[in-house]
Amino acid sequence: MRRSDICLYLGPADRAELQAFLTNCNTARKLVWRAGIVLATADGEGTVEIMRRTGMSKPTVWRWQERYLDEGLPGLKRDKTRPSRVPPLPREVRLKVIAKTVQDAPPNATHWSRARMAEGFEFPPDFGH
Repeated sequence: MRRSDICLYLGPADRAELQAFLTNCNTARKLVWRAGIVLATADGEGTVEIMRRTGMSKPTVWRWQERYLDEGLPGLKRDKTRPSRVPPLPREVRLKVIAKTVQDAPPNATHWSRARMAEGFEFPPDFGH
């Protein structure tokens, strides 16, 4: 199946760099897959053939085709950042932690541990601690 909305033309420099990714043994595997998807698309291969060659799913093939069209080679070389699963400490709690470490010494210890520090604080109900 070929997507009619994806039409990809590679310049000689981009094609040479993508080919280099495929032949360099030190290239990360995920970058090799991405380069293979873009090169096969530029060669006119359909989505099913690209999926067969790379072992990637249809949404993955479409994602990297679109990323290349939107951002070029730099878009293939980086992963998108994702938010942390651990929420950041609220500002008030951070200030209390800083004040406590600077002003107080922990009982029977040379430094504050994460567990000892957490014992003395009340966290907001939605914090998940």
